Amino acid sequence: MLNFEDLNLNAPLLNALSDLEYIHPTPIQEKAFPVIMSGSDVIGVAQTGTGKTFAYLLPILRQMKFSHEKHPRAIILVPTRELVLQVVQEIEKLSKYITVRYGGIYGGSNINPQRQLVFDGLDILVSTPGRLIDLAGIGHLKLKLAQQLVIDEVDEMLDQGFRAQLTTILDLMPKHQNILFSATMTPEVEKLIHTFFTNPKKIEIAAHGTPLAQIGQSAYLVPNYNTKVNLLENLLNQNESISKVMVFVKSIKMADRLFEQMVTKFKDEVMVIHSAKSQTVRFATLKKFQEGKFRILIATDIAARGLDIVDVSHVINFDTPDTPGDYLHRIGRTGRAGKDGLAITFVNEVEEEYKYNIETLMKMEIPLVEMPKDVIISTVFAADEKPEVGAKNYLKIKKNKNANPSFHEKKSKNTKENLGGPRRRNPNKTKPRNRAVERNRALKRKNK
Repeated sequence: MLNFEDLNLNAPLLNALSDLEYIHPTPIQEKAFPVIMSGSDVIGVAQTGTGKTFAYLLPILRQMKFSHEKHPRAIILVPTRELVLQVVQEIEKLSKYITVRYGGIYGGSNINPQRQLVFDGLDILVSTPGRLIDLAGIGHLKLKLAQQLVIDEVDEMLDQGFRAQLTTILDLMPKHQNILFSATMTPEVEKLIHTFFTNPKKIEIAAHGTPLAQIGQSAYLVPNYNTKVNLLENLLNQNESISKVMVFVKSIKMADRLFEQMVTKFKDEVMVIHSAKSQTVRFATLKKFQEGKFRILIATDIAARGLDIVDVSHVINFDTPDTPGDYLHRIGRTGRAGKDGLAITFVNEVEEEYKYNIETLMKMEIPLVEMPKDVIISTVFAADEKPEVGAKNYLKIKKNKNANPSFHEKKSKNTKENLGGPRRRNPNKTKPRNRAVERNRALKRKNK
């Protein structure tokens, strides 16, 4: 097994890694380092929790030389503001013994401090796509001067509708090295690569759709929302190994609803995070969960991508995601840094199809577990928990085969052909005189 000393790293980076007690590079770090250093376009495919962030930061920092240039030479794009802060923190860890200017910008906050940050000069800029275009549009950023563009979690960006922004950014950066990292390879990702990348080198650590081996997976067949609530409460009360759990739901409304029910039972042990929460609240919630100040985090998919939260023992999919890639990202919050993790999924009848699609992508089955006997089964179903049935057309009238046809011949008075007005019926008839026109003509002649 290689050590970091075996890579072409300088002393400042090795010292920073030593302080972090990192000895061995992960497979994606080991394979990506020489390829990125070569200057080729790179496509890295690896599941979350495999060290993708260090895989591109180490070679970027290794090549970074002191410069007075104000415009960033390396730009890192990520889909969410939480990821901006996380990547900035990782740069801070690695650049402990290096003089390098770095910063992060994102939407949903005051642009003026971020504009000043960029104006003061940066070597590495971490950004969400929209805010990068905002500052480039007002002339504070010259993207064409950047030498490297990293697009992290590109599949998530395209899922969130960032394709137009990514295309704009790539068009504004004619000559640079493209470095793309993704956990899944979708047709949209492949289309982007085909359009903008030049002879890219692909690094794939595991086959597309392969989950981390250290994540145990299981599923319960649960008929409806209320029974899911009862099962979740049962698991949290009965299973002491669930020490730090992320509970994923499909919507903001569902997250708030579930939180209101769970907080009555678990009080200070549970919190909720989603995109409707303010930026300050979201950051504070993640920090407290990271520090272990509460046990249960109810979250939408905003927390499913890229966030490195240590020691998450379990991931519970309260709702089975309808996109297989989202499932892989969710369960990737556990089993990180070589540790074991468990992913539990609740599946209702509608969601059985989603489970099948996930299993097809992973090429493996998610084993079903029998419901605990003391869980109360509810008989109340929400509208979206019932299988879709074709709508009945109550306006359709059944045909009576014995009935006489309703068609009948027109009466003779209704069979006349419409020949138009009098002039159409008699073309030779002279046009009726217009006395007013004739009078005006006569006056004109008289005045002459």
